[in-house]
Amino acid sequence: MSAETPAKTVTVAFILCVVFSLIVSTTAVVLKDKQDYNKDIDLKKNILVSAGLLPSKDASNKEVEETFKKVQPIVIEVTSGKKTELKTTDVDIANDVKDNSKSIKIASKDDIAALSRRPKNVVVYIVKEAEKTSAVILPIVSKGLWSTMYGFLALDSDTTTIKGFAYYSQGETPGLGGEVENPKWMKQWIGKKIYDVNWSVLFQLKKGTVVKGEPNADYMVDGLSGATITSVGVSNSIQYWLGKNGFGTFLAKVRNGEF
Repeated sequence: MSAETPAKTVTVAFILCVVFSLIVSTTAVVLKDKQDYNKDIDLKKNILVSAGLLPSKDASNKEVEETFKKVQPIVIEVTSGKKTELKTTDVDIANDVKDNSKSIKIASKDDIAALSRRPKNVVVYIVKEAEKTSAVILPIVSKGLWSTMYGFLALDSDTTTIKGFAYYSQGETPGLGGEVENPKWMKQWIGKKIYDVNWSVLFQLKKGTVVKGEPNADYMVDGLSGATITSVGVSNSIQYWLGKNGFGTFLAKVRNGEF
């Protein structure tokens, strides 16, 4: 007769589960610091690339750390545009919208970007050159066809000229909406304008190709071919975040020399 019994089988299975659980847990603890560091470096790369401060994400970690010394992360209260005493680790733009105490419901008449809620506080990034603000980098959240897209928009010190734009997280259709991460498309944003003389947001994605010299060409970027909903989501999110219900008040303070 076989020496195997249900009890022995269960015992062996239990021991294996415990052993492998310990291995996985130990590995996670040992690698946590490295994972946190890699996450931090990746975030810094995305911020720097969006502002044109790094040529690409292929830069070394040392180069990223050195270049990021020019950047000052600060937490602002979106409504007032004022700096808060919160630490950058206290806020998370993706998770805070799920917490009613850390976010606000956007009134339907103002919710042009279909975001539903926005965080009360966010981290923005001030780039300093010779102790003067040379650029402002803002986090941008957009709704696409299939996903919520996260990116950074970099503005010159005039707060209207775009220095760069890049999404770092999105789940749109490859070859269509997924083209929001195409470097060639993102390059079109550089030098474009956000506001008119009255500080109203004019920027938008055009349905089709922008023709040089056409009215408001300086305020438009080519729409994404075959991805109308994604294009509209991008366009509307810029209009929301750079408007009075987004970073408009903060950017006015930047222009006044408060940052």
